[in-house]
Amino acid sequence: MLRALIVVVLAGLLAACVNEPAPRVVAPPPTTTTAPAQPEPTTVTVGVESIGAGFNPHLLAHQSPVTTALETLVLPSVFRPDVDGTLRLDRTVATSARVTSTDPFTVSYELNVEASWTSNAPIAAEDFVYLWERMRSEPGTVDAAGYSLITDVRSRAGGKAVDVVFSRPYDHWQELFSGLLPAHILKDAPGSWTGALAGGLPASGGPFRVVTVDRARGEVVLARNDLYWATPAGLDRIVLRAVDDSTMVDELRSGDLDAALPEADPTVRQLLAALGPTVRTQDAPLPVVTGLGFRSDVGPLSDVRVRQAVAAMLDRDALRAQVAPGSSAADAFGLAPSETGYASTAPVGAPATPNPAEAQRLMLAAGYVRDAQGRWTVGGQPLEIVVAAAAERPQDVELAQAVAMQLTAGGITTTVLAPPAADLFAQPDVPATPPTTDPAAPGATVSATGSAPPTTSTRSRTTTRTTPPPTTTTPPTSGATSTTQAPPTGRVRADVMVLPRPVGGDVSARYASDYGCPVALPGGATAATSPTRFCFPALQSLLDGLVDGTAEPGTQAVVEKVLWAQLPVLPIYQQVSMVVSTTATDTSTGISPGPLRTGPLTGAQRWTAPPG
Repeated sequence: MLRALIVVVLAGLLAACVNEPAPRVVAPPPTTTTAPAQPEPTTVTVGVESIGAGFNPHLLAHQSPVTTALETLVLPSVFRPDVDGTLRLDRTVATSARVTSTDPFTVSYELNVEASWTSNAPIAAEDFVYLWERMRSEPGTVDAAGYSLITDVRSRAGGKAVDVVFSRPYDHWQELFSGLLPAHILKDAPGSWTGALAGGLPASGGPFRVVTVDRARGEVVLARNDLYWATPAGLDRIVLRAVDDSTMVDELRSGDLDAALPEADPTVRQLLAALGPTVRTQDAPLPVVTGLGFRSDVGPLSDVRVRQAVAAMLDRDALRAQVAPGSSAADAFGLAPSETGYASTAPVGAPATPNPAEAQRLMLAAGYVRDAQGRWTVGGQPLEIVVAAAAERPQDVELAQAVAMQLTAGGITTTVLAPPAADLFAQPDVPATPPTTDPAAPGATVSATGSAPPTTSTRSRTTTRTTPPPTTTTPPTSGATSTTQAPPTGRVRADVMVLPRPVGGDVSARYASDYGCPVALPGGATAATSPTRFCFPALQSLLDGLVDGTAEPGTQAVVEKVLWAQLPVLPIYQQVSMVVSTTATDTSTGISPGPLRTGPLTGAQRWTAPPG
């Protein structure tokens, strides 16, 4: 009986276990975590005509408004111009810079211990050494004469103090060591001086850094340098975007551009006038004088009479009106039209408009005669001149073509070439690369070869042009048709080159750099030469006196007179751009033309984003 009762109880318990539903597991409600919205980066977008061929501020080949902006905002400089152009010590880079000895002349720099590159390497003495060595030895540099006076650069305090020793006193030593470059990255990089800086700047020592250089889109993006040791930039980004004239106007109207830096020609002014009072324009002379450099060491233009004859065939006013109608006529070798103290130094009879009689007199004196086709010949061979302009500079190519047309009309067989700027301004010969038929046409590109990639340029104007074919052109006889010859191949000498000469610094160093003879350096090396390779020994002592401050009063006027007689370069114009801004941009940035040397983006680290 007891056993039966136990069985019944166990059966009941088992039944209860089987029939009881399993406890339900309820999952907790899903939690949704929403990341906080990231604010849009504060950005100012500036329209430019071209992003340029490269970004080394010390190379003629890389001169452009974008390169100027990057030097100002990305690279460290010991001295910088203030709003009126006066050089002031930049204490974020150097806490002290002064002359500490006169025998030998020595300048000592105490560098800011916090100053460093974005690679975490300190800004130090090796950066001074690298710039000095490159400036005194590399061809195609800008204002190298001051660096050629330096005999030694000595490091102290672990590289954070520098003593710079000169061969003789140099009153304008504050002009040196601007745009320092990161030696620890560049000194061992292949082609570092040119090639490594064609696509950007590998490190920053300023309030901004280069994030991207997109040549396909024509855009350079700068971002705030978060490793900058001084006051941080107010903006997250600055975008420099290449746009053509009509696009610029549309994007200013829509707000896609906050400001623009177009060429100041009548067509652009007319387009901007359609925007009414919503935009403000300010003229901004560029820190460059464009001229024609004559190859003076070899070839037909080594004869000064031929240089003078070529100049007498040209109409400088017509060239300027055709190619750069908003520019200022340049009639001096030293100062630019926008610089304080500028005045025309052109003597009576200096080349201005075509003077066929003077050109003929000079050509005959040099041994040339006209043949039956009207060509100038010597020994039965026609005079052939190569006119070249940098492929990355469309306006320069247009000027070269206009010059060739005038020389052809004067009886000279001409060939127009558009080699890379790095070759044209630094090498004794250039690739025989023809330009397109119209480098300024919308969407046109100029063919180029070499290490530097072609620039992105959107320059266009609605004007009518007649351009010569990219072949060798000979002048026609009266009533005959023009004949052409096969263009050259391989590498050739450029006899006439469209030459942009930077201005805005020490004019004495400018004279010596552009027109001085090469200087012998220790160890048998030779200092950098100018693109024209001009050397007139009788002028050298005057140039030396200007550089070291020992020249007599009136020496600069004598130098100008000698240069007009020798004519290594024929000045043409100083290009003028405009600073175009909206009311909102003016309020947040205060953008202006800025000092000549540093341009409209001077002080951009203090900008804020326009509202809206």
